[in-house]
Amino acid sequence: MTRAEPAVPSPALSPTIRTLIALAAAVIVLAGVYFARELVGPLALAIVLVVICEPIRRPLERRNWPRWTGTTAVIVLAYLVLLAMGALLWLAGTQFARLVREFSDELRDSVQSVLAWLTSVGLDQEAADATSSVLDPETLVSLASSLGGTILGVATALFFVFAYIIFMAADAARYRDAGRVFGPTKAPTLSRITHLNSGVRRYYVVNASFGAIVAVIDGFALLWLGVPAPLVWAILAFVTNFVPNIGFVLGLIPPAVLGFVVGGWPMLLAVIAIYCVVNVVLQVLVQPKFVSDAVDLSLTLSFFSVIFWTFVIGPLGAILSIPLTLFVRTLVLEGDPGSHWLRWLSGDRSAVPPDPRSPDPRRRS
Repeated sequence: MTRAEPAVPSPALSPTIRTLIALAAAVIVLAGVYFARELVGPLALAIVLVVICEPIRRPLERRNWPRWTGTTAVIVLAYLVLLAMGALLWLAGTQFARLVREFSDELRDSVQSVLAWLTSVGLDQEAADATSSVLDPETLVSLASSLGGTILGVATALFFVFAYIIFMAADAARYRDAGRVFGPTKAPTLSRITHLNSGVRRYYVVNASFGAIVAVIDGFALLWLGVPAPLVWAILAFVTNFVPNIGFVLGLIPPAVLGFVVGGWPMLLAVIAIYCVVNVVLQVLVQPKFVSDAVDLSLTLSFFSVIFWTFVIGPLGAILSIPLTLFVRTLVLEGDPGSHWLRWLSGDRSAVPPDPRSPDPRRRS
């Protein structure tokens, strides 16, 4: 008798087809996140705040305090961080509006001098009118006022973040027992989660450290130049430092405008020069290297993530861009043994390919 030939296995999907299917699935998921951004953004913010504040629980546990005290400490600290950041942004916006109103006459004179200079160098009337509308005091006042109102509106709309923080802080206390409950069966997953949480904390520690340095230098420089309210702009420089790569531009505009009003072109150029030297060197050249080393993300991916997540979930995406990128990499790539190449491209220094000389455990002897 002749032995029956084994059935020929059906051909697997080609790498191109698999890539296209993965990209299509990613587009569908991101479209869902985009349309649900008003829910996803606050939820992501609450998760990040709990992750940042979670270490405060450890010294209380070492002293054998009740578990609820650690949970309460995490909640209170997260609330304080959220309220402090919102208050600083509100202060900067309202102070800018007040100063623009106070120096409205000087600002109009400065705008007219700018328009006269633009006309003298050959700029057409339409471009001059557009410049005039942008630099008009009423436009700046409405912009600054709307900024403060938007911040208050966002704070009101995100009030349920406080509820998220309560629930997540309580659940975080229970999740700490996962290693003891499941043992080694879930050890790889728990290790990836721990690595993600530590990366998020390291990222914000680096940002806060550089932000404090930049704020002090900018504040003293603005005080020396005579720019009004230097403390406010130092605070704004600290807050905008949490927006990777482009945050210093957001913090530069108010003191540059006021410097132009008070001291004309020389002070405007001096403010821009100081911010470029201090902020560009520290925030654009030095800090991204420390951030990429702290979270194992490439500089290109760190920069692109700001634009991408801002488009997907709105302004919160600029602040949460690095944690969200780390979360996606942990969820999609780190659990896949065949993703070493993509992880390495993203900046993960631990993504080393397996030794080709080692035996393949999936191959039968």
